[in-house]
Amino acid sequence: MARYGRGGARWRPHGPLHQGSPTTHPRYRELLVRLLLVVNSFATSVNPRNTVQVHQYLARHHDVQVVETSERGHATRFAADAVTRELDAVIAFGGDGTLNEVATGLAGSKVALGVLPGGSTNVFARSLGMANDPLLAVTQLTAGLDGGLVAPISLGEANGRYFTFHAGVGFDAEVVRQVERTFSFKRVVGQPLFAYAALKSWFVDYDRKFPHFSVSIDGRRIPNGFSAVVLNTNPYTYVGKRAVELSRAASLEKRLVVLVFRRLSTPLMLSTLWSALRKGGAPARRGLEIIEDVEEVVFDYPAPFGYQLDGDFIDETNTLTVRHRDEALRLIKPMLVEF
Repeated sequence: MARYGRGGARWRPHGPLHQGSPTTHPRYRELLVRLLLVVNSFATSVNPRNTVQVHQYLARHHDVQVVETSERGHATRFAADAVTRELDAVIAFGGDGTLNEVATGLAGSKVALGVLPGGSTNVFARSLGMANDPLLAVTQLTAGLDGGLVAPISLGEANGRYFTFHAGVGFDAEVVRQVERTFSFKRVVGQPLFAYAALKSWFVDYDRKFPHFSVSIDGRRIPNGFSAVVLNTNPYTYVGKRAVELSRAASLEKRLVVLVFRRLSTPLMLSTLWSALRKGGAPARRGLEIIEDVEEVVFDYPAPFGYQLDGDFIDETNTLTVRHRDEALRLIKPMLVEF
């Protein structure tokens, strides 16, 4: 059920946001006043109290409508409706899955995206430098919004679906699938659930003896893939407060970075994780291919393999085509301050 609320600012029909990269405009406060706040009340860090506080803070200077999601895909439909109604921005308040859905609904439009962390990990919001506390993050977002910090960013596209920070294939996707099978514990257990899912997948559920897919990257063929990650930005994820940085070459302003594991051994995985946690990036080594500046990558295999986007398991497929989409989305960048 959707809830609608209104802020105190009066809408003045000045048209769409001033174009630019980043956008700055002396009348920006007047231009960007019609906002849609999309709330996933089931997300780990979202509750009625902070939802009201976030709404009230945004509504100090802007005309805000609030809607709550109730099923998968709901946020995409809300965002698409905002495009139809020519609103100025949509704010996603939830986890990375909610953000992905809103971004999907806005991609290719002039409606800007704003991000508020409400999930258990909040990879994309934290990659922008935002606080992990939504009440602190909303001050950063509003400062960026009022300061006109709107810029186009790239997205990844996998079989017609968008992702904001990464796509995972093979073992990486299996870990996400295991997390979703125990979704009811996610809000209570949090990040330890991901560690459990990774260990269960490694030792029980995922076949590490035989390849699961082949890869073609801008014409180059890699025949034996066990796990892969396609990065649209860095880091890959967070473990507590520490970023897992697979490649600092990944950026919202650049093309994709692809990591392909050609084998899954414990020493290789541990050394890669150690480098990602401690050294700011995982170097290419025997069994691990890293390809930067990628426009298109195709995964295929006779047997179906799983894939995930932004931490949500999507499906199994025999062919997955991932493409870089330049300037596909307009993002409200936070104005960062020290807390």
